Amino acid sequence: MSSGAEALSHSELLAILLRTGTKRESAVLLASRILNECGDLRGLVDMSIAEMTKIRGIGTAKAIQLRAGIELGRRIARSQQGELPTIRKPADAANLLMEELRYLKQEHFVCLFLNTKNQVILKETLSVGTLNATLVHPREVFRAAIKCSSASLICVHNHPSGDPTPSPEDIALTKRLIDAGELVGIDVLDHLVIGDNRFISLKERGHM
Repeated sequence: MSSGAEALSHSELLAILLRTGTKRESAVLLASRILNECGDLRGLVDMSIAEMTKIRGIGTAKAIQLRAGIELGRRIARSQQGELPTIRKPADAANLLMEELRYLKQEHFVCLFLNTKNQVILKETLSVGTLNATLVHPREVFRAAIKCSSASLICVHNHPSGDPTPSPEDIALTKRLIDAGELVGIDVLDHLVIGDNRFISLKERGHM
């Protein structure tokens, strides 16, 4: 209360979520051991409830508390105040989805559908792929765009490796989407590849 939450270490913050330790460990010591076993905070974020309960001292209730805290953090990071978020540059779109996509273990293909003011009217995940490939067809993208009366769209997908360098398949898919968009009159403004806290815009790279 006197120093504020920002003054606490990772272990101390985690201990508050855990509330109690074990017979042999305080909540802070338990939290410290959890972080050591996970490697870091990112390792904890990636863990399922089943994986958490394999750690000594973590039962189902504590695992649920941790998952709930992680999910709240994600939702706060994604939340927007006031009006619909407006996309003025690639970084705006990347910031909107970075925390949601950067830790995922599979590729997720997401579209941001925009109105004529470049405001996001809908965000939709259209495909979930394997570790290194997402399969999405232009008809799925533009069916969703037409359904919400979108004027334009931005495609975004993540690379679980953390490296946002676009693959030849990413570039080829982008060109197919641009061609399809020209036919139906809906512009594909950009295609972003999200890595670990960094991104690449195919438009800025000259691929569209």
